[in-house]
Amino acid sequence: MAGLTIQQMLQQGYAAFERCHPLPDYVRKAAWALLACRTAVVGGHIQACPEGHVERVWYNSCRHRLCPQCAWLQVERWLATQKARLLACDHDHVIFTMPQELHALWLANVRVMTNLLCATVHETLGELLGDARYLGARPGIIAALQTWSQTLVLHPHLHCLVTGGGLTDAGQWRPVRNGFLLPVRVVMALFRGTLLAAMDTAVREGQLAFPPGLTRRRWEMLRNKLGRQQWNVHIRERYPYGEGVLTSLARYIRGGPLSHGRLLSCANGEVRFWYRIHWAVAYHWPGPLHEGNGTVKPYFDPSHKKPRVADAPAVRQHYHARCTNRDNN
Repeated sequence: MAGLTIQQMLQQGYAAFERCHPLPDYVRKAAWALLACRTAVVGGHIQACPEGHVERVWYNSCRHRLCPQCAWLQVERWLATQKARLLACDHDHVIFTMPQELHALWLANVRVMTNLLCATVHETLGELLGDARYLGARPGIIAALQTWSQTLVLHPHLHCLVTGGGLTDAGQWRPVRNGFLLPVRVVMALFRGTLLAAMDTAVREGQLAFPPGLTRRRWEMLRNKLGRQQWNVHIRERYPYGEGVLTSLARYIRGGPLSHGRLLSCANGEVRFWYRIHWAVAYHWPGPLHEGNGTVKPYFDPSHKKPRVADAPAVRQHYHARCTNRDNN
């Protein structure tokens, strides 16, 4: 199907799915915005020649962050702003991933878990890089939350662009030593301990609601189990000036989890698209309908609790920046 769009996909299956499934308000709002984008529903304006030779109607954009149809201009504006704030130094790309065992808690407490993840990452990087054994300075950080994988399964993780140095208490710039940011095992251990401690505090204070099947006793067992496991924390290769990573982060700020260019077909409630296998650095295209062969489950499959539009952000703050004007100076 040439020129397939997310809007066309939703037109085919969303109305029936919405009638049969309870959806949170932010999901309904996102679906309405994507369906109405650049249609008469949101209004428009007429562009006409003063002599009356040519007249065209331009409909307004929805400007929703999940919409890939009108995200390009907003992404470019965000990129221009952030590139102007980048410091003239190398940057590191650090990725913090939420363990799969915590996905049920995430879905039951999206806003609280998002805030805990962002605060924990900020605290982890700030504490380690502020330690004189590693850097002893305050770095600049730009972080973007992504909650999906290439195959659109739940995969909450935070991408961080970290300056290869920072400001000391005296206001002097201090670069990282030998081009080395931090030991990844130390980062992983502190991130794991800090997040589990923050979640335990939130549970005791009643801020986290347990999903079905999880009790206080089972949470304590899960917490102890996760405290002994290796968590996924990656420190990627260094980038000069960080513009490459920043361009990648921009895709998570607006446009949603699935771009139009990845769509292949939409028929009988099934959407087929291509995705990238990162560890193989190869592209897999859809084949027979079974897992692992480049296909996906139906977009509006009744077995799913939510359609993929559930990746719409429930929390308004989508990224965090710590490159202040004083830091830039």
